[in-house]
Amino acid sequence: MKITVYRKAHFNAAHRLHEPSLTDQDNEAIFGKCNNPYYHGHNYELIVGVTGDVDPKTGYLIDMKLLADLIKSEVEEYMDHKNLNVQVAEFKTLNPTAEHIAYVIWNRLRVKLNTSFDLKVTLYETPRNFVEYCGE
Repeated sequence: MKITVYRKAHFNAAHRLHEPSLTDQDNEAIFGKCNNPYYHGHNYELIVGVTGDVDPKTGYLIDMKLLADLIKSEVEEYMDHKNLNVQVAEFKTLNPTAEHIAYVIWNRLRVKLNTSFDLKVTLYETPRNFVEYCGE
C-alpha cells in the first residue's frame, strides 16, 4: 500500500535576490524590492511529503519523530534566523530564490532518507507564493 505522509515546519530567514553577472540596474529591474542590498526576510512555511509503501509490521511509512528530527537538523537548525546569502553555504553560488531554497532543502533531506521513499518539498515564501520540488 503506497501512502504519503506530511510534516509541516517553519523557519525565518533573510535573503537578497541578486545575480552578480547582471548590472545593478538589471538586478533592480528583475528582482525589485527583493534586491534590497540590506536584505529582507520571510517567515517560510515548509511541507515535506514522503511517499512509499507502509511497513506491514509497524503500520508506518516512516516514523514521524524521525522525519521531524531530520527536518529540524537539516532545515530548521541550518536555515532558521540566518542570512541565507551569507550564512548558508549553498547560496554562495545559488541565488536564494524560493525555487533554489526548495531545491537545497530537498537535496539535504534526500541524502538522509531511505531511497525507497519519494520526496516532495513544498515551500511557502508567503501565504500566496509557494513552490514545490520533487527531484525531477
